[in-house]
Parts: sequence; C-alpha cells; structure tokens
Amino acid sequence: MAGEDGAVVELADLLRHPEDLDKIAFLKSEFTRKKAAIDGQLKIGLKSQLEVTQSGMNSISGSQRTVNQIKEEMMKIDKLCAEAQNMIRDFPNINLVSQVHRNFTQVEAMKANIESFDGRLKDLELLLREDDQDLENQPNILKVHYGLTQLRDIRDDAMDQIRRASDASLESHLQDYFTRLDDVIEWFDDHLGAACMNLIPLVQANNEGMVVRLALIIEEEEKSDKKVKALQDAQREYKDLASRFKSMTSGPKQLRGYKEKFLKAIESCAQPRFDAAEERFIEQPGKLDKHMRWYFEDLYAVKQGMVNLMPKKWKIFKTYTEIYHRMMHDWLIKHIDNPDLSPPHMLSIIDWSEKYYAKMTKLGWEQKDLQPHVLDAREIELIREYRQLIVKSVDEWMDRMFAADRKSFIERRPDTLDNNEHGYFRTKTLGDMWRMLKEQTAVAGESGRADVAEGVFDAMFRALKSRQNMWQRMVDEESIKFKQPSADQDGMQVFQDWLIAIANDQIACIDDNEDAGQLSYLTRFQQDLEPLVTPKYMAHATTELDNLRDGFVDLGTHCITTFVSLIFKVDFRSTVADFFTQKWYNEYAMKRITTTFDDYIGDYSKVLHHSLLDILIEELADELLVHYLCSVRNKGVKFRRSDLFTEKFKDDVLTAFEFFQNLNTRADLANLVTVDFAIIKQKWRVVDKMVRLLEADKAGVVLVYEEFKREYWDLQMNWVEAVLRSRDDFDRSMLSSVKAKAGEVYVERGPETIMSKVK
Repeated sequence: MAGEDGAVVELADLLRHPEDLDKIAFLKSEFTRKKAAIDGQLKIGLKSQLEVTQSGMNSISGSQRTVNQIKEEMMKIDKLCAEAQNMIRDFPNINLVSQVHRNFTQVEAMKANIESFDGRLKDLELLLREDDQDLENQPNILKVHYGLTQLRDIRDDAMDQIRRASDASLESHLQDYFTRLDDVIEWFDDHLGAACMNLIPLVQANNEGMVVRLALIIEEEEKSDKKVKALQDAQREYKDLASRFKSMTSGPKQLRGYKEKFLKAIESCAQPRFDAAEERFIEQPGKLDKHMRWYFEDLYAVKQGMVNLMPKKWKIFKTYTEIYHRMMHDWLIKHIDNPDLSPPHMLSIIDWSEKYYAKMTKLGWEQKDLQPHVLDAREIELIREYRQLIVKSVDEWMDRMFAADRKSFIERRPDTLDNNEHGYFRTKTLGDMWRMLKEQTAVAGESGRADVAEGVFDAMFRALKSRQNMWQRMVDEESIKFKQPSADQDGMQVFQDWLIAIANDQIACIDDNEDAGQLSYLTRFQQDLEPLVTPKYMAHATTELDNLRDGFVDLGTHCITTFVSLIFKVDFRSTVADFFTQKWYNEYAMKRITTTFDDYIGDYSKVLHHSLLDILIEELADELLVHYLCSVRNKGVKFRRSDLFTEKFKDDVLTAFEFFQNLNTRADLANLVTVDFAIIKQKWRVVDKMVRLLEADKAGVVLVYEEFKREYWDLQMNWVEAVLRSRDDFDRSMLSSVKAKAGEVYVERGPETIMSKVK
C-alpha cells in the first residue's frame, strides 16, 4: 500500500499540468529503459552471486574433506606413537631424556636469541635511519622487514612460553624488554605506509624497484597472515592434538593485517584528492571532468605500470578500479543527496555519468563491470530534481524580491525608487528580477533538455503572474488607507510616486522601441525561451506571453486609475461635494479642478512614461466626467426652473474642454501628449443629455430618455431616477412614464460607454 502511495505521489509530481500528459510516451520509454537496465543489473548480480555462492560451497566442501583427512592422519600418528611406546624397551626413559634434550636445545636457542636481540634491533634501527634519507627508494626495506620478522617471532615465542608458564612477573619483565621492538616496528610501518601512499607516483616515476620491494613485503605478510589464520582455526578446533606439534606452536602468533592496510592506503591516498576536487568543483561546477582528470590518470598508471610489478593473484588493476569506483560513487551520491546543491552542480553531476563511463570504457571496463552504478541509475530522478532546483531558486528569488518591494512600498521608502535614463520613476528591483530570470533560463538551457526548460518556464510564468496579482492587491490595500475621510494623508505623495514607478515598470516589461533598437524585458525573455523549447510548447508559451503582456498593461493602467481616484478622493473630496448645490452657482469649482490637474501633469509628465501620460489624461477626463455626473446625488441638489443651471453646465464643460484641448499645444508637453481631444469631447456629450433631462418639460422627458437610452445602451435607471428627482417639478408620474418607456425600448448591447461607470 505504501509503495502504491509513493508511485501516486511521484506520478502526480511528473504530471502536474495538463500539458504534461503529452510527455507520457516519453516517460514510458524512459521508465521502460530504466527498468530494462535495472533488470539487466539484477540478472548480472544474481548470476555473480550464484557463482560466488557455488564457489564458496565447493571450497567449504573441499576444506571439510581436507580437515577430516588431516584429523584421520593425526589420529593414526597418535595411535602409532602410543603403540611404538610399547614396542621399545625403556621407552619412557628414552622419551624423558629426549624431552630434556629438546627443552635444553630450545632454552639454549632462546637464550642466544635474547642475548643478540638488542644488537640485531640496533642494526635494524641503523638501516631505517639510512632509509630516512632516501624514502623514495628505501634500499634497506627488505632487510629490515626480514630482520623484524625474525625478532617478532622471537618475541612471540618468548611471550608464548611465559604465558604457558603462568609467571606474571616474568611476563611483565619481558614486555618491558621488547618495548623497543614496538617502536622500531612503528618506524618500519611509517616507512611502508609512506611507500603505499606514494605508490602511484612511484609507478609514474618508473621506480619499479621500490614497487616490487613493497609488493614482496605485502605478499609475504599476506602468506604469514593466512598461516596464522589457519593455525588459529586448527588450534581452536583441535586444541589438545595441535599442542603436541612444535610446528603448530612456533612462528607468528598474531594477524598483522598488512594487506588490509595496503588496501586502506589506496583509499587514504585517493581521499585527499577527492577533497581537493570537491573544493574546485564547488567553485567551478562546469569543469568536473578537469577536476577529476587525476582519477583516470591514476587508473591508467596502475594498468600500464603496476600490473606487472604486483602478484597476479592480487588483480591489482581490478582492485584499484573497485576502490576508486566505490569512492567516486559515494562522492557523487553525497553531493546529489545534499539539499543545498545548486542547479549548476546538479547538472554537472548528471552530465558526468555519461562522460565517466566513456572514460572507463577506454580503460577497458564496461559499465556492467562497475557496480554499483555511479549514480545509482538515478539520472531521470536527478533531471527532475535539477528542474525543481531551478524552479525552487526562481520561487525563492521572486519571494525575496517581492518581500523587499512590499516592505519598501508599505514603509513608503523613497530611496528604493530610481530614475532611468529617460528620467522615469522605476523600482530598483525590476532589472534584478529579469536578470535573475535570464540567469535561470541559461541554467535550464545548459541541461540540453527541452522538458527541463519547459518546466522551468512554466514556473516563471506562474511567478510573473503571481507578482502581477500581488502588486495589484497591495496597491488596492494601501490606497484604501488614503480614501477614508478621516485618513492621515501623510505619505500620500510618496505613495503616488510609487504608483507611477510601478506603472512605469509594467511598460518597461513590454515596450519595444524598434527605432532605438531597444527591446522590452518580455521580448528578450521570449527570445531566450524560443531556442530551448519544442514547437508544441512554443504555442503554449506564446499564449502565456500574451497573457503576461496583457497583465502588464492591466496593472500599469490600474496604477494610473488608482492614482487618479486618489486625486478625487483626497484633493477634490469637498469640491465634488458642492457640485450642483447652491454653492456651485457662485464658485468656479471646475476651474480649481483643472488647475489641480495642471499641477499634477506638470509634476509627473517628466517622470511618467509617455505612453502612460495619455492614459493619465484620459483617466482624469473620464473620472472627472463620472464624478460630475454622479454629483446629482449630492445632498441639497435641486434644479429649479428659475435657476440658470444650463449656463453653469455650459461654463463647466467649456472650462474642462479648454484645459484638455490645450494640453496638445503646451510647450512643456511637446511630443509627450498624443491624446485625441475629439474622443474626450465625444464622451462629454452626455452632459448635454443630462441637461436635456433636466430642462425638458414633463411631457418631453420620456422622449429625451428614449433618445438617451438608444445612444447609451448601458444607461443606468438608478442614475436617471436621481436626475429626475433633482428637478424641482418632479412627480412620481414622470418617473413612472420613464420606467414604462424603459421596458418598451430595446437596444442592442455593444461596447461599454462612459455611462456604465455612472450609477
């Protein structure tokens, strides 16, 4: 059940998006290939294991037969000895004299060895001291080894006899006497270890004599250890019988393990080189083959120069290869299991697998001979992890950037805004964001795999959309704080500067200036994307890019709209409230508004992208018109027949027209404003419709409404009712007639008009 759950989770990770279903055929072929490779490895491993098991069973059977034969022969000998004692007269006396003579000979030999021990040890120290001066050749190492072997045997025999004598005081005395031998052995081991650690350089320097001497010592110690092991086994199995034979109680008594130390030295010699390669790999992940050149040079040196100098049974080239391959495997697995591994390092390791086996093939090794697989056959998984590393990096970068932007935006920090080469306000992180996306695109492209790049681009599209949505949500949340009647207006100008900067950022993302040869961030991103993906994905990417482009436009426009709405909510709150009241007739509110507009345009025309300046002017005109029309709901509004409201409407409209019409001719806005005044004028025609609703006689109101409705299909009845109620001659029959006509008039829906905003 747990395995099924794991498979479902992995499948969900592979097929996260609908377009991933197109990859099923590719994934199926990859998993089929991977399964075939694993099956092949399992078959080879099973066959090898069966062969080893069969060989071991045969060896055990043969050993058992040999042991039984030895046991039978020793029993025969023991029986013959017992029978011989009865055949010879005075055998007990003869045997006693023989034992006394044998013991005397042994004591005499032991005495001579003990007396000469110190002198022989000094001679070995002299030889080692000479070798200290020439560690690369060590001409005396064989003599020292031979001498130490004899002295070791002397010590072992002496200690064995003392232990059998059960005299603790003498045992302690002998241990002190042989202490210097341990020091000399350690000295010799240091020399031997230095030679083992320097073995490959010795081969590369053609110092064959030293290599052979080393091999002879290790081989001799290996034979000695095998003998000791066999005797220990025999003594353990046949202790009573074995104790009667001198050949089984003399000679080396302990395993010295020089062969194991030799193999350990191979690994110890390679480990610092792996460590050094790791440091270089961290700094330069793309040059792993260069960092590991020593690896193949070592194996080549072993193959060419060491095989003929070592015992054939050691299979030294195979031994070196197995040790090095295991270390390479462990080194790579350690890195790929590191959660902090960066995408470039992951990619380098993925690419290294193929290069590694190609180089090993040149050395004569097939991939099936090198077990385990250097990456545990995890290439597909690693490629997916590589993609996820890039995606994770993109998400983390975007999160950090937006967190910094959010903090600066909320704190209204003006020092986080900047001016580009044209003087436009910009946020400082926009360029960093696109630079990061370009770098991560390059990292994805280095994989040489379209599926990796496509997965990364999907993440980038999501991140960019999320950034657009978060900016819009944050702009809305912060703008509300200033729109409240009792809100503190401190910091509003900085907030408006931010709105302009954010809007400019969106235009920078999509504005291509072909005449100047300048491409927008999004266009350059598309150019980087196209060579890395399949044609099928490109169709999907084009849709995503178009959506992003629309999103940038919408966000930029939203910032300008918010900017304008703040002007009306803050600057014109009291002014708009006086429209159409009795105060309106005697003041020049429209003139004050257009003067304020003029100040804003003058202040921001140099720091706002020229394409957004037109949008700002259009939004000012539309917002002014909407607020003007909606002011019919102001408290105290009542249009009397005797009032000159028609002339006042005309004066307001002409004031507004004068302002917007003159923008195109102002010297300080030359080549910046291209807004079509005719469009603004056309929208403001609705004021005339409103005036006609106000001045028409009761009988003509229905006809005026019908004409109004047919021209503006989205005319809201609630607003019409408010206009009618503002007439001093309003009665319910007038409203009922208009509503009845509204039910009769059929108009086709079309594009939204300005009246859709007037409610």
